[in-house]
Amino acid sequence: MSEALSAARFLRERLSIQPRVAIILGSGMGGFAEEIADPQTFEFAAIPGFAPSTVVGHKGRVVAGTIDNVPCLVLQGRYHMYEGHSPDAVAVPVRAAAELGVEILIVTNAAGGMNRSFRAGDLMIIDDQINMMWRNPLTGPVQPGDLRFPDMSAPYDSELRALAERVAAERDLHVVRGTYVGVLGPSYETPAEIRFYSRFGDAIGMSTVPEVIAARARGLRCLGISLISNLAAGLSHEKLTHDEVIIAGEHAAVALSTLVRGILSELR
Repeated sequence: MSEALSAARFLRERLSIQPRVAIILGSGMGGFAEEIADPQTFEFAAIPGFAPSTVVGHKGRVVAGTIDNVPCLVLQGRYHMYEGHSPDAVAVPVRAAAELGVEILIVTNAAGGMNRSFRAGDLMIIDDQINMMWRNPLTGPVQPGDLRFPDMSAPYDSELRALAERVAAERDLHVVRGTYVGVLGPSYETPAEIRFYSRFGDAIGMSTVPEVIAARARGLRCLGISLISNLAAGLSHEKLTHDEVIIAGEHAAVALSTLVRGILSELR
């Protein structure tokens, strides 16, 4: 049995809900999980096939329950390839969510802003992505339920993106949109690398891309939201630190929560 199937069976036997939406919370954004009604909490380390998270700002828990009456499976943190995990391992939570019947994946992350019009604290609706990790979670034998050659012409669902922008406008939230460049990390990029990547994308980070590829291979509709936690290397005089990323995530928590809850309210 695959790791995703083992994880799904473990959760299915214990969940009191049938999740419709999965939400992955990025660095410093884990507080959103506290808004779940009637939560059931599972540590990553207790779920077969999951790996523990080792990064500050990622609690490494699955919290299931309802948000505005929408049954959700929330990942309070994630693990990354730079921690030593394979792309396939990073995709296990998404594949397990698909096995549980999830239809929509909302993925969030903290990212460096490469678009010079962006400011720290902006929420970026992701309209496309570029895989500069040079690795793919679909490599190898086809996993149960995966498409061998999924169409990636629209990795992020256009209707969900339009909904997110409408919700933001109705709630007076400032959002931007752009392309997310996924890199392996864990070192931050050099100014020369940012000059290169900024020709193609608007924000850069070390997650999300493999999760969305796996989700699309399962037919999930995806919505991506990047918190622009800092300006990328060479665009400001500030040194980049992970502490800065965590603080930015905590400061943006209210805006992110308002946006995601508004989106969920439209999905009931």
